[in-house]
Amino acid sequence: MHLNTQAVHAGYTIEKEFGSVSQPIILSTTFERENGVPREHIYTRSENPNRISLETKLAILEGGAEAIAFASGQAAAYAAFQAILEPGAHVLIPDDCYHGIRSLLSQVYQGWQINAEEVDMSVVSNVADAIRPETQLIWIETPTNPKLKIFDIQAIAKLGAEKGITVACDNTWATPFFQRPFELGCDLVMHSTTKYFGGHSDILGGALILKEKGALGARLRSIQSAGGGVPSPFDCWLLNRSLATFPLRMPVHASNAQVLAQFLHGKPAIERVYYPGLPSHPNHEVAKRQMQHGFGGMLSIEVKGGKEKAIQLAEHLQIFAHATSLGGVESLIEHRRTAEGANPRSPDNLLRISVGIEFIGDLVADFEQALGKL
Repeated sequence: MHLNTQAVHAGYTIEKEFGSVSQPIILSTTFERENGVPREHIYTRSENPNRISLETKLAILEGGAEAIAFASGQAAAYAAFQAILEPGAHVLIPDDCYHGIRSLLSQVYQGWQINAEEVDMSVVSNVADAIRPETQLIWIETPTNPKLKIFDIQAIAKLGAEKGITVACDNTWATPFFQRPFELGCDLVMHSTTKYFGGHSDILGGALILKEKGALGARLRSIQSAGGGVPSPFDCWLLNRSLATFPLRMPVHASNAQVLAQFLHGKPAIERVYYPGLPSHPNHEVAKRQMQHGFGGMLSIEVKGGKEKAIQLAEHLQIFAHATSLGGVESLIEHRRTAEGANPRSPDNLLRISVGIEFIGDLVADFEQALGKL
């Protein structure tokens, strides 16, 4: 079925007892046994009808064999590292990746002596040169956060397959609407479902989706249950509801971002625009080849005049809220460096923009008036 149909119907059939078209929320933490024998469910930490429905839908939308839901994107990434890595492992991560991933490997896994090597993956030969005998994971994030680098997923996945290395892709920014990592050879896809899947800035969640069922999936499922970092039934229900409109929201995010990026490109007060849909983007041709239906709803800009001017611009905006996170229906802007906590990497003058689904004329006008005040 088409993605739009799957987003509405996958994972749920009409409830039998009352004929409920809308999925009921099963809040119970425990389930009755018959003659001492468990029925389909036992205990909500291990499984819950709302979570099973959500996981079924996520796997179908991403084109995978199995999905495993977590309480946050970071919890999902933590589980992936726990399942794949051994003490002393070598991991390749992008040189411009989400700061939380870098912190997770360097701080939480500090006792494991994990060697997380940062690589500019926009040059495939850099990845090939960095692979070692002890490399156990190649972690792709494309577009990257916050500079929107684009990596050739197919070429990197081929390198991993040749060496027997697991290749995982954080597909949060692109989503399966624009980018299909499994079709390009990846083994595992990660999402912060808080973002575009949730779409309304009111659900915290994460997910891992596997290309094939097998030992890795079983290990991840064990970590999910034993570790207990699971989403609540209500959050699963909310996310399931949000996913029904996911394929309708994404084209608007992308078309708005494209127009805004073109508007900002070349403006005297703007030093640089990062958006893969611009021909000036250094990885534009790769993005055109592997991204479908558009280039996503995220962009970043560098403002002339440093941190002071960047923050001034953000504060002058009236529609764009100056706030962390992304992927909601409302437009957000963030001074990225001040949001990165300890050891920030982003330039002082960089603003990360999550373009919402408002009328694009209003978004452009908002930037026009804000730029006029600098």
